[in-house]
Amino acid sequence: MSEPLQTIDVAALDSDLLAQTANAVREAGSALRERFGEVVRYRNREELMRALAANDGMALDILRPRLTRLRPDAGWVEDELDGGALPPGEWWVVDPAEGNVNHLHALPEWAVTATLVRDNQPVLTVVHLPLTGETYTALTGAGAHLDGRPLNVSPTADLGLSIVATSQARPDEDEKVVRRVGSSITAMLFDALVVRTAVPATLHLVNVAAGRIDAFWQFAGARADLLPGALLVTEAGGRISDAEGRPWTPQSGSFLAAAPGIHAEAVATLSR
Repeated sequence: MSEPLQTIDVAALDSDLLAQTANAVREAGSALRERFGEVVRYRNREELMRALAANDGMALDILRPRLTRLRPDAGWVEDELDGGALPPGEWWVVDPAEGNVNHLHALPEWAVTATLVRDNQPVLTVVHLPLTGETYTALTGAGAHLDGRPLNVSPTADLGLSIVATSQARPDEDEKVVRRVGSSITAMLFDALVVRTAVPATLHLVNVAAGRIDAFWQFAGARADLLPGALLVTEAGGRISDAEGRPWTPQSGSFLAAAPGIHAEAVATLSR
């Protein structure tokens, strides 16, 4: 008699993978926390890039071998400014120091993130904030959590009562995008209650997932700063699209994450 076929519980495997990913991300965050506290001075662009690379390198020395052992066949993406679709299969999309420039300036808004993407869909993500010790996680179909507690987006249904936020996609953005960012902020200043502008995008997005901020938008952007938050917000019950309300992909030219009750209003404001 033949042996019964063994079935593989993919969800259980991914849940265990999420837990192990979180451990690796926390370890990298601890290393960066040890470097944090003094403002790092730089006199030119070359010195700035060396300082940024030193932080990235320290975190990657921990993340890359740990995550590679977890999924040896997965590809690897660590350039936080890269965008567009990935080839088929599994990929680690990692930002070893999200908000790196804030870290250099002794500002607290920075994180370490790792997201597993499977056939261009984020499967799991971890966002760790080393200074607070908070760890945000999301697993497709299993919800979003903060240190194990479920996250839910805001129930607000009025953009006029909402706190919204935006972020700068990259330092050397082209003029057309910069002007679009400026006009969108002006439009939101008229329509929303409060507008927050700061980097990095991921920290705004964890706040959307947690219901603290009602919407976040960005023009241009990259995989590493949007994929973690996109999965967190979606799993927390929020809506993801581009700024015109169309389905968002890493190839999109804009991004919007919002509580369902104000998503349409936010699209209308950004489309003006």
